[in-house]
Amino acid sequence: MKNAIHTDQAPKAIGPYSQAIEANGMLFISGQIPIDPATAKVVEGGIREQTLQVMKNIGAILKAADYSYADVVKSTCLLSTMDDFAAMNEVYGSFYQQNPPARAAYAVVKLPLGVLIEIETIACGASLKTQLERHCERSEAI
Repeated sequence: MKNAIHTDQAPKAIGPYSQAIEANGMLFISGQIPIDPATAKVVEGGIREQTLQVMKNIGAILKAADYSYADVVKSTCLLSTMDDFAAMNEVYGSFYQQNPPARAAYAVVKLPLGVLIEIETIACGASLKTQLERHCERSEAI
């Protein structure tokens, strides 16, 4: 069972992909960049402000799929420079104070729209029964 997740509380996809896909009790959130969904623009400021917006976007998608930050098991952080690692880590860590997820962080040549950070996320929390119930509820709503 595969279900696309969408919320207006996070930025719209800027390409042919879903904000997230829920499958087999896992949630795969596409890389989020620091776009404010209210303005559809990249937030102003440096790595701290951009990381905070990315984490808010991830939180909105988690909530739309009935998950939470506590359900996150893996993150991949893409940075425009490793010089921003410590500041990113401080903001990122404030969302995962207990049992933080596994994570990788890389510096890349360039990110979409010239942003400083992109984070993709995998969460696991809902049982197969809960997933089936959600799927049935969504199907009935259509």
